[in-house]
Amino acid sequence: MRQLNAVLDDQSQVGEPLIVCVYVIAGTAGVGKTSLALHWAHQAARSFPDGQLYVNLRGYDPGSPVTAHEALNRFLAALGVPARAIPRDEEAAAALYRSLLAERRMLIVLDNAATAAQVRPLLPGTAGCLVIVTSRSRLSGLSVRDGARRLTLGMLDEPDAVELLSVVSADYRTEDDGQKLAELAQLCARLPLALRIAAERAASRPWMHLDDLIRDLRDESSLWEALSVGDEPEADAVRTVFAWSYRALTAEAATLFRLLGLHPGPAFGVPAAAAIAGLSTAQAHRLLDSLAGAHLLEQTAPDRYEFHDLLRAYATDQAQYEEAPETRAAAVRRILTWYVHAADAAQGWINPGEARIPLSPLDAGITALTFDSYEQAMSWYELESANLMAVAREAEAAGLDEIAWQLAAVLRGIHMLLNPFEDWLAMGHIGLRAARRLGDRGTEAEILESLGMACTQSHRLSEAADFHEAALAIRRERGDRLGEALSLNDVGLIRLRERRLSDARIGFDEALTLFREIGAPQWEAVALANSAEVAYELGAADQARDLAQSALEMFRALDNKGSQGNVLRLLSAACLEQGEPQEALGYARQAVDIAVSHRNTMWEGYWLLTLGRAQQATGHAEDALASYQRAAVLQRQLGDRSREARAWQGAGEAYQQLERFDEAADFHRAAAATHRDLSNDWQLALALDGLAAALDAAGRSDDARTHWSEALTLTAGYGDPRAAGLHARIGRALERA
Repeated sequence: MRQLNAVLDDQSQVGEPLIVCVYVIAGTAGVGKTSLALHWAHQAARSFPDGQLYVNLRGYDPGSPVTAHEALNRFLAALGVPARAIPRDEEAAAALYRSLLAERRMLIVLDNAATAAQVRPLLPGTAGCLVIVTSRSRLSGLSVRDGARRLTLGMLDEPDAVELLSVVSADYRTEDDGQKLAELAQLCARLPLALRIAAERAASRPWMHLDDLIRDLRDESSLWEALSVGDEPEADAVRTVFAWSYRALTAEAATLFRLLGLHPGPAFGVPAAAAIAGLSTAQAHRLLDSLAGAHLLEQTAPDRYEFHDLLRAYATDQAQYEEAPETRAAAVRRILTWYVHAADAAQGWINPGEARIPLSPLDAGITALTFDSYEQAMSWYELESANLMAVAREAEAAGLDEIAWQLAAVLRGIHMLLNPFEDWLAMGHIGLRAARRLGDRGTEAEILESLGMACTQSHRLSEAADFHEAALAIRRERGDRLGEALSLNDVGLIRLRERRLSDARIGFDEALTLFREIGAPQWEAVALANSAEVAYELGAADQARDLAQSALEMFRALDNKGSQGNVLRLLSAACLEQGEPQEALGYARQAVDIAVSHRNTMWEGYWLLTLGRAQQATGHAEDALASYQRAAVLQRQLGDRSREARAWQGAGEAYQQLERFDEAADFHRAAAATHRDLSNDWQLALALDGLAAALDAAGRSDDARTHWSEALTLTAGYGDPRAAGLHARIGRALERA
């Protein structure tokens, strides 16, 4: 503690940089590295006013360690970055993480790191933050390259080890002989983890002589020595203490301990423990309390438990030795099936409009998890998201293909709202492989559609088109007319985003015909609205308005408020095109009112862009500026960089209307940078046109010509009337400038 405190003593005040930015706490397993780090972090909290970040990197768990990219995703989310805005590339994610920490003073605890490579992307780039790393390795690379200090923990000395045994058992036993306690401490290799387990064993048997406890432990030690394969002595001592404590459990508790070693994730709640062992919730709760009391499990929150990595490995080994293969397989199937049902129950609250799929039933006696509210369901999903990814991987590894694809299908309804792209794509690919192994073409198409949605929402349109076209081919092959129409609509939306307007119109027309033939009015209205948008982009405002009015009537008959708002957005845009700004303003206000009344910030952020344009057209530039600024804030919260940049673009136009040309140029410049980063050439051309116009109005014609020249090149690649009109107008502006 004194050595760690010295890091803080190296500064004269909180606002100054730390001389040491990385501290490695090294030591063997069970020596107390995590306990020391967390104890010190709690005491040092006031020195880090911007907060603390913690991740267990699980470098020594039996399962897969947490990658640096996964840890970055968690940290960025904790720092307020929406899932949609978290970069998929590890280097880009690390750069964003460092930029967010640059002006903050935080403590970052990286627990159980295996290698320096796992840690290095998580190091801040400035000297205001402190990183505490715990590891069984010395991580010498961090000292050499990153200037880390190292604190190496050894086993407790004999007096301290004896004192720990005495303190834990003092309230339960008469005073034990000091020499006997020293002998017991030596058998525990003086490691805190083993000492604590031994002390709890002694405390739970107050009338048993210490000689008898020591003899039992020596007998267990002899057995382990016979089985030893030359590990370090302390490792043998820890396994000995584990076995000694484990064999003292009741048969029920020992069985639960073993089976929990098969749980796919790092932590679990009482209902999951009940499911894996086939117990009632009350039985599981009682047994979990007894395991936690024996220090074979750690209780981390009410009704939440996890293993120390050494104990998890031991539990898994015992399951392999003592449970028949069919018993282990049944336990794994029970817990994976339970998670699929729980995820389905959560999805029913989080996105109730999504279709549900039939699931394999739970085993008799297993209690399905239910939720009473959206908040409950969302809290469960956030708590279990890491486990759900582990469930998907375990299902594939165990050959449980039906569970693998069902989990991916069930979670699509949640993923499409929250955009956890890494998990969504990884789980989708697991489900896709499972569906293909099963030869289930219908399911394969469903998973392909989900992957296409993930790629569309993460702005990877080429990949999205490949997935949707593959789904379309399967649905046509199977004669699935509804599925075919849905895929045609999906492909059309991608072509619309790519500004391949003729292809988009063909797709929407084909989808519309099919929806009408099979009697799907909800989807017919969707296709009509999409066709209206294509007509608008092609410059056919009259046709766009007619199609949008038809779609609006259908959505009103279906009482679909969200789709009504989206069509009102289209009607507003068409009215502006036709020179009817007051009508446009009325439609836009109706759309935003729907969003606000439903407390839907995604709708509001999008439709405010249309309201801003209508306000500009009616001469209310200040109101437009407020709408664009509100839209930008909402899009930042939602993580939609493209629409956030369009809000900046609108703000630039409003500032230009107010003749504040320098501010206009700044907003257009920021919008252009984002559109360039997203490879959106059409929006980039619009932003460059706005930037050039602002610079030209400010008397900077040379700079304006540079941006108009690039915009002219970009618009030359489009053949639709609106693009041709923009291209011609930019050409005239360039000549004039």
